[in-house]
Formats: sequence, C-alpha cells, structure tokens
Amino acid sequence: MSLAVRTRGLRKVFGDRAVLDGVDLDVRRGEFLALLGASGTGKTTLLRILAGLDAAGGGSVLVPPVRTVVFQEPRLVPSKRALANVIIGQGRAARAKGLAALAEVGLSSHADAWPATLSGGEAQRVALARALVREPELLLLDEPFAALDALTRLHMQDLIAELCARHRPAVVLVTHDVEEAILLADRIAVLREGTFVTDVRVGLDRPRDRTDPDFVELRRRLLADLGVDAHAGATP
Repeated sequence: MSLAVRTRGLRKVFGDRAVLDGVDLDVRRGEFLALLGASGTGKTTLLRILAGLDAAGGGSVLVPPVRTVVFQEPRLVPSKRALANVIIGQGRAARAKGLAALAEVGLSSHADAWPATLSGGEAQRVALARALVREPELLLLDEPFAALDALTRLHMQDLIAELCARHRPAVVLVTHDVEEAILLADRIAVLREGTFVTDVRVGLDRPRDRTDPDFVELRRRLLADLGVDAHAGATP
C-alpha cells in the first residue's frame, strides 16, 4: 500500500529545545495513526507541520496535496450558517456535497443553523463535515474531542470511527486519551522528548471492548511508556 505521509529526520527547534528531533514517520493511505505523549512532546507541532501550518526546521516531509484539519475548537465563521461553513471556499456548486456531509454527521436538519445556536458537539460535527467534504487524502485531528463532555465525546468517537471506515483517508489523531487511541487507531505512536519511543499496531477486532484483557494490557503498556502508573487509574 502506498504512503500518505513520510517524514525523514524531521526537526523543529524552539529556542534551545528540539521539540522534534529527527522524527521518521510513515503513514499508509487509509491508515489511522494516533499520536500520544505528554504536553510539550511535539505531537501538535508534528501535526501542524503535516498540515502545512508550520515549517519544519530540518529534514523532509511528504504529504498529499488534499489534507484537512479538525482542531480542538470548531473554528466556525459566526456570520455563516452551518452549510455555508461546511462548503466555505467551495462555491455554490458544492451545496449538494455539503448537505450530504451534514447528513453523514447527523445534522441534515441543521443546514441553516447559526454557529451560536449549536451545542459544542454539533459545532464540532459541522467542523468534521467541513473537513470531509473536501475528500481529503489525509485527515488531521488535533484533540478534536477534548472540549466536549464525556457522553458527547463517546458519541463523537463512534462517529469518527464510522466516517473514517467509510471514507478511508489516512488519519493522524493527536490525543492525550490512551483509551481513545486504542478504540480508534490502527497504530499508536508515543512521542517523548521529540522522538518516538513506541510504535505499535493495534491488533484488536472492531468494535473494540474496553474490558477485553488485550485492550487492558495494551492500555497498561502505553501508560507505562508515557510514564504513568496504570494502577493509579490516571490517563494523561
């Protein structure tokens, strides 16, 4: 299978600190990769470089031309209705595609809604529809559920899993939630001090069960790689 992402020797330095220090990364087309790591380990910096929002300080980056980002905040334009936000920059010809994208995220009746009238989960679904309507080869997710309540977060995780299985973009998800990574990803990589310390394939059948002994063991292993005591019940 061909690659959607390839980095070699990727570096990014802020001041005298290398946030990314010689990162080599391959992501295949259709593959879902989750990036874990404590705050300040370079996860979001790596994602922003892949998105073209920041420049690398060294090394090489290969990414597809069509890529989209969903951030922690929906970043909707307040003066545009939901459908207009979805197809922003696409022109009137994209209206049918925009309506279909809203239907896919369960918001077919909200096309004319103003952003201020949407709940946090609804606004984030509009942002997801906006990302998918462009049919990206690479979908970048920067902690897109972090600001949502626990129940809405679970629903959004299910929605992401369903949509990514249907559209099959390459996906890079930045998250602090180990269980979220295991539930969604084909592969999980752990960043520490600017380099990968773990890169593991998730060999669990879907849909995944948090009580499965293999799920629990992988969670324990990843928490250990993050420097967290799994028995303390903490998730970074």
